[in-house]
Formats: sequence, structure tokens, C-alpha cells
Amino acid sequence: MYLEPAELQRFLVLADELHFRKASERLFLSQPALSKHIRKLEKKVGGPLFIRSRRKVALTEAARVLIPLAQKLLQASKGAFESTREAAEGRAGTLRIGFGIASVSEILPRTIIQFRRAYPRVELQMQDMSTPAQISGLLNGTLDIGMVRMPLSHPQLSHFPLFRERLVAATPRGVAFRAGLAGLRDRPFICYPRAVSETFHGHVLAVCRHAGFTPRIVQEASELFTILNLVRAGLGVALVPSSAVRMHVPGVRLHELRIPEAEWKIGLAWSKLSEKRELISRFSAIISGTVRQL
Repeated sequence: MYLEPAELQRFLVLADELHFRKASERLFLSQPALSKHIRKLEKKVGGPLFIRSRRKVALTEAARVLIPLAQKLLQASKGAFESTREAAEGRAGTLRIGFGIASVSEILPRTIIQFRRAYPRVELQMQDMSTPAQISGLLNGTLDIGMVRMPLSHPQLSHFPLFRERLVAATPRGVAFRAGLAGLRDRPFICYPRAVSETFHGHVLAVCRHAGFTPRIVQEASELFTILNLVRAGLGVALVPSSAVRMHVPGVRLHELRIPEAEWKIGLAWSKLSEKRELISRFSAIISGTVRQL
């Protein structure tokens, strides 16, 4: 046996008013109906909650014990209802977002800030993953949204393009770039590991081959900031996303490659079968707005 929210609400109103007529008016019930509900509640708890007389209604000790418990239960019930409704409307819950080395531009941080302001009850879980790993996560349900390298073709995934990214050459400040990328053929290269992002690693190799050489990779690093600082230290040169310019690493120069092969598209992807369509829609709207603002 348990106490229902409606029973607790009627009890609390009467406990507050200590007057059946006033309580019934607040509850939009007739006095006989309220009396019947209270007697039923008293029978359920096994004893009187109110002492009734012609002049007044008073609380019993059992009522005094029940009042704070009833208030907590109703508050918890209201909170559960509001949280569930917000989750159904895409304003609460958890959103798991995948991103890669090229996605950490100004767009993603701005989007996260705006989304958290708009939907503070949504927990964002960010995961640094390659495009193939993100696609796998979207398909097996461990990821809700992915910021992936385009093009993307899978019947179970929805997607749309966000922005273009491109590779730029990062060199120590004293290294000349007058001959373009081909002029770096004899330089040691620092690169993102293939095991971490096969697509990005492969793109770097393909662009170098287009320039007529295969890069001599002497060092790998999984963080863009680390790569730039290794370049700064003179360990080699690197091809990095153009978003690296916002990191402002001193002693490092970034050079435009100015070839179409250096460009690619970043897009947003999600599973068509996802149960979080409202959450995904709200995040998509904000990131799309962020892209238009930049």
C-alpha cells in the first residue's frame, strides 16, 4: 500500500487551512467529498490525522509527522514530471557528441557555450574520435551526434554539411615556404597518428604525394597543440587544419597550400533510428546558427 500524490495534496491543503470549507474551496471539491477523501486516507494510514470539533480542526501527531514527508514526496513527483517532460521535448537528458582533430575550430566551442546556456539541463559528453569511429558509434548507439569528414554515405545515417576545412603547412618561423609544399620534401614531418585518425593521416599523405613526395614522418602526436609545439621546437614541419591559427603558438608560421586537394568538408551526422531526435534537432539548430554567424 502506498500514498498517492492526490491524497497527499488534499491532506496538505487541509493541514494548511485547518478548515474543511476553506480547504475544499482551494481544492475545488465539495466539503463532503473532501471529508470522504480524508477518512479514506486516515483508514489507509491506520489512525486519525485531524481532530475534528465544531469549533476547530487540529493536527494529530501522525499528521505532523506526515506533513514534511508529503511535501518532499510531492516535490519529488513534480521534479520527476518536469524532468521527464523536458527530456521528451529535447530540453533535458544526455547528448553524446563525437568530434575529430579538424572539428575543434571556433564553431564547436561557441556552439557548446550557446547550447549550455539555452538547455542547462542537458549533459553534453564530448568524445575525441576519428570519422570511422564516430560512424561506428552512431550505428551501434554509443554516440548521438558526430562531426564527421564528408562525404558520408550510409542508409541509416542522416547528415548535412557544416563548413569547409583545409590543411595548412606549419613550419618553424625561420623556414622558407617560397617553393610551396614541394619545398618541404626534405624536411622531417610531424603527423597525427594513423591509429588515432586514419582519415586525417591519409589525407596528409595524399596531399604530400600530390606535391610529388612522400613525407618522412619522424614524430607523431595525438593533440594539435602538441604538434604545433613540436614544430616550434624545430623537430619538423606538419600539415594541420587551418583552425590551428586560433591557437596562436609563438614561433610557428602557418602557410596556405592553395590547392583544392587540401580542402574537405565537415558535416553533422546522426542515426535515423535515434530516440533523441528532439535533442539532436535542437543541437543541430544551434550549430547551424553558429556557422552562419562566422
